[in-house]
Amino acid sequence: MDQIEHKFIKVQGLNLHIAEAGADAHVVVFLHGFPEIWYSWRHQMVGVATAGFRAIAPDCRGYGLSDPPAEPDKTSFQDMVDDLLAILDHLGLAKVFLVAKDFGALTAYMFAIQHQERVSGVITLGVPILPPGPIEFHKYLPEGFYISRWQEPGRAEADFGRLDAKTVVKNIYILFSRSEIPIAPENKEIMDLVSDSTPLPPWFTEEDLAAYGALYEKSGFRTALQVPYRTLRENFSTPEVIAVKVPALLIMGDKDYFLKFPGIEDYIRSGKAKDLVPNLEIIHLPEGSHFVQEQSPEEVNQLILTFLNKHV
Repeated sequence: MDQIEHKFIKVQGLNLHIAEAGADAHVVVFLHGFPEIWYSWRHQMVGVATAGFRAIAPDCRGYGLSDPPAEPDKTSFQDMVDDLLAILDHLGLAKVFLVAKDFGALTAYMFAIQHQERVSGVITLGVPILPPGPIEFHKYLPEGFYISRWQEPGRAEADFGRLDAKTVVKNIYILFSRSEIPIAPENKEIMDLVSDSTPLPPWFTEEDLAAYGALYEKSGFRTALQVPYRTLRENFSTPEVIAVKVPALLIMGDKDYFLKFPGIEDYIRSGKAKDLVPNLEIIHLPEGSHFVQEQSPEEVNQLILTFLNKHV
């Protein structure tokens, strides 16, 4: 962790926090998901920097130490794409590898579609490129589906507001580490699905939780609820694309609850995702959870480095 340095850069009127390690010409940009921040890539940043790459991990707007947008409720995935482009331009980076997980994978692939000339390759963890069109998993799942609940204005705010930020992050980490989709019964909220006595996953320490808790205490959850969750509700569609032709890798934990989303496991295992990303390699980790990069950092680092070294 001592290798990681921090700075702020001003892009699109916001001061965005950037964590950096290493100083090679080959750059790897890490894009976090929810409930994450730059810190979720701590193991990978040190790993690629030690191997001779330059690692950069921004906090998305409204997350961690980055400024919130003036109107969080209007933030979109396109803002995240535009922020990434502005970061690369500000740092003078002509071309980079992208490593992303969770909703960061949507940003990474949108960026690769719009700015393919700026991308050397894409690695995503847990989420493949999704077929063009609206994302409508909620239509096939019960009312208590966590995304449906968090899309409802005010509901997540009331649910989270009963607890401090650290406890909210703890509960979400516990829920998302399981292999089942978080779905609450009618008379309960999502936070009620975790009891106070439930332990953290063994690979996630109290020190890690404190780091997350402090940063979410600062940022709150307003932007995080907008992107990804409420943006998905507001007529978001994955973009039309003939093909993303850059080299790509999907690292998929077989115990990741996202595999239980309607149609996702078949889409991945059948190879249909390769229709949109012809140079896609898919690697399954049998014991991998939604947080596979924190759960099995050495294994994930080796997969990332093998890909990077193959395509530099």
